Amino acid sequence: MAMTPQPRTSGASSNASPQRKKDKTHWLYIMVIVAVVLGAAIGLIFPEAGVALKPLGTAFVALIKMIIAPVIFCTIVLGVGSVARAATVGKVGGLAMLYFLVMATFALVIGLVVGNIVHPGSGLHLEPYKEAAGGESNATVDFLMSLIPGDIPVLPTLVLALLVGFALQSMGKAGEPVVNGIRHIQAVVFKLMMMIMWAAPVGAFGAIAAVVGNTGWAAIGSMAILMGAFYLTCALFIVVVLGGILKLVTGLNIFMLMKYLAREYLLIFSTSSSESALPRLIAKMEHAGVSKPVVGITVPTGYSFNLDGTAIYLTMASLFVSTAMGMPMNLGEQVSLLVFMIIASKGAAGVTGAGLATLAAGLQAHRPELLEGMGVIVGIDKFMSECRALTNFTGNAVATLLIGRWTHEIDMQQARAALSGTSPFDELALEPDAHSSTPPESGEPEPEKKLEAAR
Repeated sequence: MAMTPQPRTSGASSNASPQRKKDKTHWLYIMVIVAVVLGAAIGLIFPEAGVALKPLGTAFVALIKMIIAPVIFCTIVLGVGSVARAATVGKVGGLAMLYFLVMATFALVIGLVVGNIVHPGSGLHLEPYKEAAGGESNATVDFLMSLIPGDIPVLPTLVLALLVGFALQSMGKAGEPVVNGIRHIQAVVFKLMMMIMWAAPVGAFGAIAAVVGNTGWAAIGSMAILMGAFYLTCALFIVVVLGGILKLVTGLNIFMLMKYLAREYLLIFSTSSSESALPRLIAKMEHAGVSKPVVGITVPTGYSFNLDGTAIYLTMASLFVSTAMGMPMNLGEQVSLLVFMIIASKGAAGVTGAGLATLAAGLQAHRPELLEGMGVIVGIDKFMSECRALTNFTGNAVATLLIGRWTHEIDMQQARAALSGTSPFDELALEPDAHSSTPPESGEPEPEKKLEAAR
């Protein structure tokens, strides 16, 4: 009798903790919006005061730079292990990885093409802090900036991470403790990243105030153009590219798939992260007729390697910063940046601030002088995070159906019935009680396992 309350209390606490996380993210999002509006207002009404606030944005970018190398190292080392593990499961893993690589490259290219057509950021003429700041506060600002640790070179970190990843993979089981250790370090790094992201409202406030103070309405117009172009590009990518491939391969309609995943879209929109809908996507893809092995391999691997929305964002944001700084990238720099982003963007899905860190890593590796212009992106990054997450999520849903079709591991009749609503998804299937009560015959081992897990 004493044992029954304990599982209940632990279950209640585990249900309460995700609630708190959602609330925190929600407040962070609201704070960034308020900071951006306030910063723009101060920049328009008091331009000189706005320009004087620039060090706030510069300090936040410095914090992001500080965390770049640990993020890149951990994600690449663990990512190399994930690639190898996914490849060992045979046809499904190999096919999924090939598809993810092609689609990521395609999404990055689309971002570059749209960025070169739209030229977001033109006319802003952003200046580095040293040129824009007044002389009086230099000593104080320099002292405060010196408290932030310096950044570590990105490209050597990337090379080292790849070598360490391959070395650990070749060690087999002997390397597993080290991989687990790096996984724990990654958790600490991402926790630190989240702590830094709570300073985003302050950084966004200073950066937006300074930019608007320097350029007036031109800054607001340029940011609106970037956001509009990004949203339009993602929408076209989902409807035309993903929808076209889905129709061609499976005969299914992308709009029916989106209607089928409507609840997941609302969940993602409220949390700004596609990670929150991962369990539901697995359950819904299985209900749509895709076999468990295909879903079990494709969905989790896709969450790390199939980031179409993030890929579009990275290239468009890079071009925005380079144009706004008056230092546009040539074609060679754009291609090398594209290759870098393909490698560096893996494994950071669902982690708040990881997109900013990857963007900063790409700019630092290719054009370090452009990092000064990243403060503007901080202000509008949260406005684009939902669209990024929704695009990533849709890409993974489409990928699961495609891999299922290519490997003949999908019941097309059930898929059509699920998407059309003829065979509605049972929400109770996601309840833990429903799963525990299903197998009556194997009732004895199941509770034993649960008791062991609870202990």
